[in-house]
Amino acid sequence: MVIMGRVASAHGIKGWIKIQPFTEYVDSLLEYPVWWIGHEHGPWQETKVLEREAHHKTIVALLPNCPDRNASEKLKGLLIAVPRSQLPKQADDEYYWSDLMGMAVVNEVGEDLGKVEQLLETGANQVLMVKGESGQTLIPFVASVIKQVDVAKRVIHVDWAADY
Repeated sequence: MVIMGRVASAHGIKGWIKIQPFTEYVDSLLEYPVWWIGHEHGPWQETKVLEREAHHKTIVALLPNCPDRNASEKLKGLLIAVPRSQLPKQADDEYYWSDLMGMAVVNEVGEDLGKVEQLLETGANQVLMVKGESGQTLIPFVASVIKQVDVAKRVIHVDWAADY
């Protein structure tokens, strides 16, 4: 499974949910008519999406068994995923944004800068928002800064000082 977003809140009174996407493009999740919903370590439930649409920088969706706001509020915090087999194949130097979420970030002198909390698209390049003990750090996702992404060990090695 690849986590593609998180249920942020209820949307309106008719059972719709608002989703914070973890994808480069807000509308990427709209391509999938079936989502898996659950917690990071399970259990997951396959869910056919009745309706979905991009709404500013979020997605709103209507799911079965979610007839009103009370039902949709119970989904807050759950993750949205799709099977990796349904995603396009990526090159060796490409990563799905969702794969980077939660990865540890360590600089070249071994300092732990924190974990990737969010990715931002600035127009010029993507930026990692890293949350550590000293607060948030913004790190550009460019070759001169990102030295290695170890997906297996869930660590990103960067050329970035802790006090930038």
